[in-house]
Amino acid sequence: MPTDRVARADARALSPARLVALVCTAQVFVQIGAFFWPALLPQMMGRWQLTNSEAGWITSSFYAAYMLAVPVLVTLTDRIDAKRVYLFGVGCTVLAHLAFGLAAQGFWSALALRALAGMGWAGTYMTGLKLLADQVDAKLMSRAVTGHAASIGISGAVSFVLGDAIASAFSWHAAFLFAGITAAIAWLAVALAVPPRAPTPGPAKGGTLFDFRPVIANRSAMAYALAYCVHTLEMNALRGWGVAFLAWVAASAGTTESLLSPTVIVTALGLIGTAASVLGNEAAIRFGRRRLVAGAMLLSIALALALAAVGTLSYGLAVALLLVYGLVVWLDSSSLTAGAAGTADPARRGATLAVHSMLGYAGGFVGPIAVGWVLDLSGGMSPLGWGVAFALVAALMAMALATFLRIRPRELEGDRGR
Repeated sequence: MPTDRVARADARALSPARLVALVCTAQVFVQIGAFFWPALLPQMMGRWQLTNSEAGWITSSFYAAYMLAVPVLVTLTDRIDAKRVYLFGVGCTVLAHLAFGLAAQGFWSALALRALAGMGWAGTYMTGLKLLADQVDAKLMSRAVTGHAASIGISGAVSFVLGDAIASAFSWHAAFLFAGITAAIAWLAVALAVPPRAPTPGPAKGGTLFDFRPVIANRSAMAYALAYCVHTLEMNALRGWGVAFLAWVAASAGTTESLLSPTVIVTALGLIGTAASVLGNEAAIRFGRRRLVAGAMLLSIALALALAAVGTLSYGLAVALLLVYGLVVWLDSSSLTAGAAGTADPARRGATLAVHSMLGYAGGFVGPIAVGWVLDLSGGMSPLGWGVAFALVAALMAMALATFLRIRPRELEGDRGR
């Protein structure tokens, strides 16, 4: 009987601490190849003779597919076992990476396979978060979210230098095959170790699974989600073009190859950003979430404008500004997601995270391709092109800050500002 199966599953259930450890470890193995493409972007643009716009489309296809798939896949976790959705997502990731390493030959194949990887991530990232969110109480929610984000952030940061190292030692094909194998290990670990769970109770009476109107009506959750949209635009513009930007500045300035290569710097940026995300959430708990988010957004505007004005003058200056900018960009990352999850209706938490993530990765789609368009419209990579690109990001963040301050979302239980 179904109740007997649920009882046996509960008896075999992992403790909350072990479940968190397992999911976070699995996310490391899934995410490790996520940024091999932007890490290898300069050489792949030359190899396949891609324009800046074409390169931006390939990068953005990952986020476009995520944006389209996430409302369906994550919302399904309000009705069915999140483990099943998670395994589907990881399976798509395995297939995308292996096929990229074996069959990608140019713009169209790369575009399609990066889109498949994005759909896989749609069934993996927020689904993994939903697995954890259902296991902890409201006071521990933000720290659970932060730990999950940290595992993904560290792995994503390492993917830049790891992808470059594997491609240099073997080939770019080998890098993507490696990413497929690590994702397959994650699939097996979750499939074998995480017991099935009973479906989560459905939405309130009169609601339907894919009715997002109650989520949109939750002004507090939507405030965090809208801020997350532009946050992710900024973050993915930086991750998608960071290596190419630094490589161009180094070549223009005549900087010789050193230990501080573009991929090493972007890896360091990701690691610094992950630490900033963890510390930022702790600061939000101590000083108030709204205050932390607004401060981070204001600082990111200032640093984007600084990069626009002087970021191309020297490689050392570009590195310094980019690292500080990365710290600030990531500072409110976990705080925004925890804010959306913590102010959501518990019966619609999956749907709320789906909308939150969809808006975030809508921004993630726009960011890389907008930079590519700006560069091509400016005549290619140049001080003017990079300056306009960073200024555009600053302007969009200023609009997001004004919207966030106007809505004034709720703090979470346990936040000092509550």
